[in-house]
Amino acid sequence: MDDAAAEAEWRPLTVGPAQHGERLDRALAELVPEFSRSHLQQLLEAGAVTLNGVVALKSSARVKAGDQGVIELRPTLQSQAFKPEAMALDVVFEDEHLRVINKPAGLVVHPAPGNWSGTLLNGLLARDEQARLLPRAGIVHRLDKDTSGLMVVARTRAAMDALVQQIAAREVSRQYLALAHRPWAGPEQRQVEAPVGRDPRNRLRMAVVDLSKNAGKSASTGLELLQNSEQGCWVRCTLQTGRTHQIRVHMASIGHPLVADALYGGAPAAGLERQALHAFRLAFVHPATQQPLEFRAALPGDLSRALQAWGLSYNSP
Repeated sequence: MDDAAAEAEWRPLTVGPAQHGERLDRALAELVPEFSRSHLQQLLEAGAVTLNGVVALKSSARVKAGDQGVIELRPTLQSQAFKPEAMALDVVFEDEHLRVINKPAGLVVHPAPGNWSGTLLNGLLARDEQARLLPRAGIVHRLDKDTSGLMVVARTRAAMDALVQQIAAREVSRQYLALAHRPWAGPEQRQVEAPVGRDPRNRLRMAVVDLSKNAGKSASTGLELLQNSEQGCWVRCTLQTGRTHQIRVHMASIGHPLVADALYGGAPAAGLERQALHAFRLAFVHPATQQPLEFRAALPGDLSRALQAWGLSYNSP
């Protein structure tokens, strides 16, 4: 027997007068109120509901008072997503209020379709009993799966609220290093002010949008050329806002998509198969002690090798 079967609960059902004539999924939501309607619909589709001796699969089926049945309350992928999973985490700093983590490329931060387990959130729940008491296990900002580098995670609700406020007030300094296609031209420092929203032509990605026509939010990124090569450029990026995929979108919008960032026009190069983006510096005021904190993360090996392949050298900015 697998773990899901071992954890399943068989619960009898009796449709009462209050549910007479209702859709089956709506009736179930009233009879098993501790589970969401969407969760119950998934159980229906999985054949976990029997009504009057027959497996019921259609959410829209109408029920009658007196109908008898059984529901097998099986754990779904979503219901199991917020479970502890022990994993090695590179903790740069830790106290009773927060921790700073150096996330490797390839680690998903938060459970989502396609990644219901093996995420940073699962690792935090296994590492810290306090994490289960906090929304999102204390995660206050995210890095994309294939972006490496520094993240701060709260360990108390007070610290979480304070860090969220600092991020909203743009008081948290977040700097990244990016390897991008095409040699840099023009001024070595550049400020990109371009709203970012869902790409109206491809809902799976973001884009610079016209706010008069499309939904989006203002976005600001400071860019500074560190080194150039014949193949591309090595750039320091400073976030003034924190929109989804902001650096990737802004770099692509000025003709410098990140190496290996296929979603935004990049291609594998210099031995890299993941987007060439690393959150190397994180600075903020400690929410409890009010002391300024600054952290830096060394360049991962794959990015170091990519720089060498293009004849570039890394000096910490």
